[in-house]
Amino acid sequence: MEIIVRVVFVLTLVNFGFLNGQVYDVLKFGAKGDGTTDDSEAFVEAWKAMCSSGGSNKTLLVPSDNTFLLQPLVFQGPCNSPSVQVQLEGKIVAPLNKAAWSDFKSYEWVSFNKIIGLTVLGSGTINGRGSSFWEANMPASKRPTQLHFEGCNNLEINGITSFDSPRNHISLTDCRQVKITQIKLIAPGDSPNTDGIDISTSTDIEIYDTIVGTGDDCVALNSGSINISIARMRCGPGHGISVGSLGKDGEESIVENVQVTNCTFNDTNNGARIKTWPNGKGYARNIVFMDIMLTETKNPIIIDQQYIDKGRIDVEESSAVAISNVTFTDFHGTSRQDEIIKIDCSEVTCCKDIVLDRINITTVDGNKPIVECSNAYGNSTNAYDGCLKTQ
Repeated sequence: MEIIVRVVFVLTLVNFGFLNGQVYDVLKFGAKGDGTTDDSEAFVEAWKAMCSSGGSNKTLLVPSDNTFLLQPLVFQGPCNSPSVQVQLEGKIVAPLNKAAWSDFKSYEWVSFNKIIGLTVLGSGTINGRGSSFWEANMPASKRPTQLHFEGCNNLEINGITSFDSPRNHISLTDCRQVKITQIKLIAPGDSPNTDGIDISTSTDIEIYDTIVGTGDDCVALNSGSINISIARMRCGPGHGISVGSLGKDGEESIVENVQVTNCTFNDTNNGARIKTWPNGKGYARNIVFMDIMLTETKNPIIIDQQYIDKGRIDVEESSAVAISNVTFTDFHGTSRQDEIIKIDCSEVTCCKDIVLDRINITTVDGNKPIVECSNAYGNSTNAYDGCLKTQ
């Protein structure tokens, strides 16, 4: 009898520690982890239990050796704890194909909303099984984002791997103080609109030591991206690291204080790119691309203020996003085409204070590199003196 009492007492302590302690394992909330059962409800219940509890350092655990099928869901904040953690060690998969999704009208698959002090980390994977969306030629705006973070301050994303998102892998909207490191974002090079990381109306973002190879921008800095640092990213395949597109449909866009350093571009359509629509408003300024290594990159350095997406018609330009104080320095490597630098600025605002410094890019076929600048003012060195107009 004494032994039985002691065993019951120990089990009770373990159960009490689970419910009131640090770890909330989704299996304990009814998740099956068999890859076919919808585990969405169990994930949400585990989140609610963790988020509503007091104390600090709470962890929602997605355990290893399990595959969890999820329909679109939202992890809603704010939480009572000043810091919460999602530890992804297992596999999360989307429904098998587009027809099996219960609902993607919200255009987000897994969302984190208004959570302060959130960390998403682990060695696990999340697979959006996006091929059926790509093959259906659905517009990007009608496809779900893989991981969406909105209103999440003091956010950290570390270690996870994301495969085959229907659209962009990670989106940040209205977030502050974000660190993203040691992650991998992977999709085929011909998968449409599968951006790695999209940033909008967010500030103080650090991205470093990451691998991104997709069918679109490795990182896209949209309007409201301020104080952005990207370092030691391996980008490719994809469309490079882009500021923009900005100014679509005449909107006012703002991007400033961006540093991209010590990054590599391997077989990408673009390297360092700034793209704006005609007739936009606002500005993109204080932007540095430095210490960049290129391997067979199609457009190593490009500013395109005549950006027109598919299905659009060109219009007469009456305004433009103002581009200023942009530096491209210490670029090395090879280009797939002869034109290694194209700076095509608006006649309305022109580009000002552009710097081209220590650019050493050769062409794969051995032809003489071509550099084109229009409506751009600043300073250039090497063989590119005279490309930019002096102010």
